[in-house]
Amino acid sequence: MRIGIAGVSGRMGRLLAEEAITVGHTLIGGTALDGTGPDGVDLMTLADLAPACDVIIDFTHASAVQLTAATLATSGTSWILGTTGLSADDEASVDRAATQIPIVYAANFGPGINILLALARKLGAALPAEQYDAEIVEMHHRQKVDAPSGTAVALGRAIAAGRGVDLADVMQSGRDGHTGPRPTGAIGFAALRGGQVVGEHTVLFAADGEHISLTHRAIDRRVFASGAVRAAGWLANRKPGRYDMADVMGLDS
Repeated sequence: MRIGIAGVSGRMGRLLAEEAITVGHTLIGGTALDGTGPDGVDLMTLADLAPACDVIIDFTHASAVQLTAATLATSGTSWILGTTGLSADDEASVDRAATQIPIVYAANFGPGINILLALARKLGAALPAEQYDAEIVEMHHRQKVDAPSGTAVALGRAIAAGRGVDLADVMQSGRDGHTGPRPTGAIGFAALRGGQVVGEHTVLFAADGEHISLTHRAIDRRVFASGAVRAAGWLANRKPGRYDMADVMGLDS
């Protein structure tokens, strides 16, 4: 496939470019806000890059999502979106674009974490909220700007979906001070930041008689790049729509 990388000058952008070439795709070029990029990669504006590509892989920033959505919908270019921290308006722009182009949008492109998402939903359905308190603990590097992480929120949504509730109605994040007893059915979040941790997520279900915990640790960011490039290949000849890594991995089938 002909692939373009949004934000190719960044840490993830460079990994994505390397992975796309390694797998055998044609790297057309990339966008770079600072005007620099990996050696041998052509830098372009998104408006010029998109029409030359079958798919754009984008791990940039939430502030760019609405413009990117409009640009790719106009050019008819498929979109791999790994940016987190999207607002409701950003999400709406992705949904509008998905009526015209195929999009894989995921909070995390690592295969392991997507299996954890599937398990979190199953556990949420199997373990009654009245008996099992659900908590999510995540840790990332000191430079991360959003909390809880997009992956942590996705895990919370998976548990909530298993329980048949909306996460917004049961989410508890950033407890501080005299909070009172824990509400029944709440899904709690704790965000830790420090060092250069790539990403660690633990889902915990705590009952009076037992605790169940599942943990995923990302050791190398390349696992995200590999998953995103895999998703790009999967998008070939797909109909317009909004997909996720569960679709790519066949976890819903």
